[in-house]
Amino acid sequence: MSEAIAVEQTGADHPLLAKRTSKRWLITAALTTAIVVLPVLSVLILALFPEENIWPHLLDTTLPRYLATTLKLMAGVAAITLVIGLATAWAVTMCEFPGRKFFEWAMLLPFAVPAYVIAYVYTSLLDYAGPVQTAMREWFGWRNAADYWFPEIRSLEGATLMIGLVLYPYVYLLARAAFLEQSPSLFAVSRSLGHSAISTFFRVVLPIARPAVAVGLSLVLMETLNDFGTVDFFAVQTLTAGLFDTWMNLGNLGGAAQIATTMLAFVVILVTLERYSRRKQQQFAARDNREPIRRFTMSFPRQMICVAVCALPVIFGFLLPALTLGQYAWEYFDESWNPDFIRNTLNSLFLSGTAALTTLIIGVTLAYSRRLHNTRGMQVMMRLSSLGYAMPGAVLAVGVIVPLAGFDNWVDSIMRDSFGISSGLLLSGSAFALVFAYTVRFLAVSAGSVESALQKITPSMDMASRSLGHSPGNTLVKVHLPMLRGTLITAALVVFVDCMKELPATLILRPFNFETLATYVYQFASDEKLAHSALPALIIVLAGIIPIILMSRSISNTRAIS
Repeated sequence: MSEAIAVEQTGADHPLLAKRTSKRWLITAALTTAIVVLPVLSVLILALFPEENIWPHLLDTTLPRYLATTLKLMAGVAAITLVIGLATAWAVTMCEFPGRKFFEWAMLLPFAVPAYVIAYVYTSLLDYAGPVQTAMREWFGWRNAADYWFPEIRSLEGATLMIGLVLYPYVYLLARAAFLEQSPSLFAVSRSLGHSAISTFFRVVLPIARPAVAVGLSLVLMETLNDFGTVDFFAVQTLTAGLFDTWMNLGNLGGAAQIATTMLAFVVILVTLERYSRRKQQQFAARDNREPIRRFTMSFPRQMICVAVCALPVIFGFLLPALTLGQYAWEYFDESWNPDFIRNTLNSLFLSGTAALTTLIIGVTLAYSRRLHNTRGMQVMMRLSSLGYAMPGAVLAVGVIVPLAGFDNWVDSIMRDSFGISSGLLLSGSAFALVFAYTVRFLAVSAGSVESALQKITPSMDMASRSLGHSPGNTLVKVHLPMLRGTLITAALVVFVDCMKELPATLILRPFNFETLATYVYQFASDEKLAHSALPALIIVLAGIIPIILMSRSISNTRAIS
């Protein structure tokens, strides 16, 4: 009887073949992780063994200034995002006021505006020749800048405000999700002990939500470290600006790698502090965390305060920039709608779409490999594959260009020696470098989403599929992917929008005479031609609204509120 069963056990159902197939997934995951980690290793090796070591010169001259400015910028952005993010998250979650449902998702709209775009808009509005100061001079009879004082928008403080206005949704998003997960009994007990709503927030709610807030704040600080368009336009000398200056102006790739290593050290410190802050915290879901939350009823003046607290970030972080861009785009539409704009739009769509598809394929591969081999080594590989998301775009560009240029030079030398012809820059001088950089940077978004969704699928589904003779690959295609359709679409959209907005890596890695919408906007804004960049900037903003609405709906559906 057992022999008959063994004879019938053929194809993918055979234990040896199934084991080999499973190992192929593991090997594929290992190779993919190695390729993704390659840029990080390239930066470290180049920094340790540069052709020309200018580290002592950097320490004596510019590096202390870059460090001090970066720390000031990060501290200011952290303060702004914490205040706005926590206040608005608490208001829309726990307070009843007019327009609350609108603000639940509208608070995320500044997410769609890149920091460099909002910097260009407010510079055009608030500069000396802008409409605000021009109107003030007309109203009060002032003749020149010596007659009055007006804050300088192109400054460290201006950059801090611009970046804070578009990054606070990180804190808002995670803080609101944490507030929705908390038990209503905690609020009831706190109020029964005589604590006000504000006291309950600081004594009960915020300490429990601190891990989520810490994660949001760490993301804010990493995005601040990544910013180049804003600090470059405002002439704020941060580490990112220093990396560009050392590489592009001084032509020293080794020095740029050393600055990049310093930025990586910042990222490691941020991640370490975030994990250290919650090392002793262990929280479990309360039994009543799905019961409806009863919001606080307030007097009319306090309701208006909540409206103002929520409305101001949306107005200044999204509505005013969007209206300004819309006006400029309408006035200069005939000039902006030209072959260059169409070509650059197609370039952005191609790069973003290709990167979204690539990250999705690799993310599914890694997540499914971990499902098949949930070992310590596979967990380490998943973490390593997510390193790119923590790397600033400029740092990633350094790490990508080194191995690709080395490969191109190796192939070129072989072609010259063998055939007497030059192969040129096959990878480092093509769109492949951009797609590779985008994939490494945003792989964590797709891999994390797919992994989280796969964990919700019961293992019995795999067992049933395997018992019917399907291989792991067939099981993934016929069983898991249809169940993951919504997650895959959402992850692809988020990666697509992030790629559309990416500027630092694109500026460095784009091929000659190749522009995207982001670099197109940057070029016009650098030449003080904001009106001509309005249409492409508006396209970038509009592209970011769809995933924002999806994210807001997914959070709102996690908890019923009465």
